[in-house]
Amino acid sequence: MKTPVIQFGTSRFLQAHADLFLSEGSPARAITVVQTSGDASRSRRLAALAAPEGYPVRIRGLANGQAVDETPTVTSVKRCLSAATDWPEVVRIFVEEAEFVLSNTGDAGYQPRPEDGGKAYHPAMSYPAKLYHLLAARHAAGARPLVVMPMELVVDNGKVLKEAVLAVAAAQAGTPELLSYIEKDVVWACSLVDRIVSEPLEPAGAVAEPYALWAIQKGAGVVAPSTHPAIEMVDDLKETERLKLHILNLGHTVLVDIWRRQGGEGNPIVREFIARPEVHAELTAIYQEEVLPAFAALGQREAAERYMAVTLERFANPYLDHRLADIAQNHAQKIERRIAAFIELSRGAGQGDRQPRLARIVASAAP
Repeated sequence: MKTPVIQFGTSRFLQAHADLFLSEGSPARAITVVQTSGDASRSRRLAALAAPEGYPVRIRGLANGQAVDETPTVTSVKRCLSAATDWPEVVRIFVEEAEFVLSNTGDAGYQPRPEDGGKAYHPAMSYPAKLYHLLAARHAAGARPLVVMPMELVVDNGKVLKEAVLAVAAAQAGTPELLSYIEKDVVWACSLVDRIVSEPLEPAGAVAEPYALWAIQKGAGVVAPSTHPAIEMVDDLKETERLKLHILNLGHTVLVDIWRRQGGEGNPIVREFIARPEVHAELTAIYQEEVLPAFAALGQREAAERYMAVTLERFANPYLDHRLADIAQNHAQKIERRIAAFIELSRGAGQGDRQPRLARIVASAAP
């Protein structure tokens, strides 16, 4: 058995996103999943992910106004390993089998750690340091370059990961040949992922909404690992990022602001909160009067209208228990990135000061 895809991370998001698409896609791809955390308590999950019968993903929600409730079985994961206990086998697979490298290592995955400076591999190293050691082993073996496709929610994630790996390589005094291999031969793809995965299934699997997107920016050597309706090759990933950040994510933050202004009582679910007439009216007014004109000025009005309609349908998902208290975490930072940045983007597109409601939300978060 050979697995052309090696994946770092075992999250329920990956289970209901990339792993599902590569199970259903053409060609179907076999995956080795590597647990990066070293959490021994998750050993049951690792075994279940690679079970021969596969694991379930329950898709529940609305799509084009129709209710969806289906449970496909994911069979792409063929092998699960731990970076803490199975490192020699991880290296072998990376060198001998891998063609694509996927990752979703969480917000802290790219952060440097003290162990990164060690010459020998250590399980506590950051993901970029682990990847450096793997690429060094692949280069030493004379294996051809591969496609690295991070899926962390980091703008320009491929470029950011490449620079982080090169920083480790420089600190490790890697040879000029190795540095050139990492910088010029390995393909670093930028991608954006979008799907709400609301809860895990035990011992493996997840519940997810019907909407799903894996957008990959075109570039030299960049190829999708499989053909699937949710996988899109795009010319400009920033256009896709703007839609997600300044419609879906902005909408979530607007809802939190409304909830807080109303007293912040209870812990309402998004679908129930947006069903309140005054809430729905305020959010749609912001979308229509303050968001869509800015996207029109950016040349994306039609795409924004379509994405707004899909977003409102996602918010109304009758099966998704997405709570405002969860969305409200790090609220001030989210206002800065999702709303304040959008106002600046709009001004740059010639929209001036035409977003009074959004400006009030930004002002409310000022220290």
